Amino acid sequence: MKYTINEVRESLKNGEVTSVSLVKESIETFENDKNSSLPLNAFLEMYDNAISKAEACDKEIEQAKNDGTLDDLFNKKPLLGLPFAVKDNISVKGQHLTCASKILEGYVAPYNATVINRLEEAGAIPLGRCNQDEFAMGSSTEYSVYGATRNPINKDYVSGGSSGGSAAAVSSNQALFGIGTETGGSVRLPASYCGIYGLKPTYGVLSRWGVVAYGSSLDQVGIMGRTPSDISIPLSCMAGVDMYDDTSADLP
Repeated sequence: MKYTINEVRESLKNGEVTSVSLVKESIETFENDKNSSLPLNAFLEMYDNAISKAEACDKEIEQAKNDGTLDDLFNKKPLLGLPFAVKDNISVKGQHLTCASKILEGYVAPYNATVINRLEEAGAIPLGRCNQDEFAMGSSTEYSVYGATRNPINKDYVSGGSSGGSAAAVSSNQALFGIGTETGGSVRLPASYCGIYGLKPTYGVLSRWGVVAYGSSLDQVGIMGRTPSDISIPLSCMAGVDMYDDTSADLP
């Protein structure tokens, strides 16, 4: 999965890859890493419904090919079939949400965060939850009940934080892009440490509904990718006013 969103999207359209193969590749990479002598520890777990969601995406693509509406489908769903990484403080309905803390062990999110809903509406697939500093309070992803996330460039170093798991997952090609949160550097720091791009959007561009709060006047959802376009495409899908977040704004 060493390609950009645009490249993978073209490969999906022309049948060179399937969404299922993308998800399975990520799961295989995760399992191999988990069983290695020095695990990266970027993902904490893969979601159990990721493959079934990928199968549904592949069916949509196949149907659109038969109908001659493939371009229309991808215009409507620009992230169709693409798996992404989720920080462990962003709600994904029916999945564990622990903020890398023993306190929330066993807690299951009852609803999707707005950013998750909007990415899924664009066709993207939440792949799994990623490690972080506990309750996002840290800048190295060493302070997690699950242990530290290592830097994929050099495992002797930290990945940055607090969104270090998402950054490491993208940098190590375990996900096409990742979402995290930032209160005071928690997206930009790990992106920089792991050699990828990270965006802290203007406050209000992305809804905070469904994100576990740290400092609500500063918290923002951020995006990590290997290229600027790998950030701009998810950003355009997630941005906009949300009735559940009074601080969200309709910005260009």
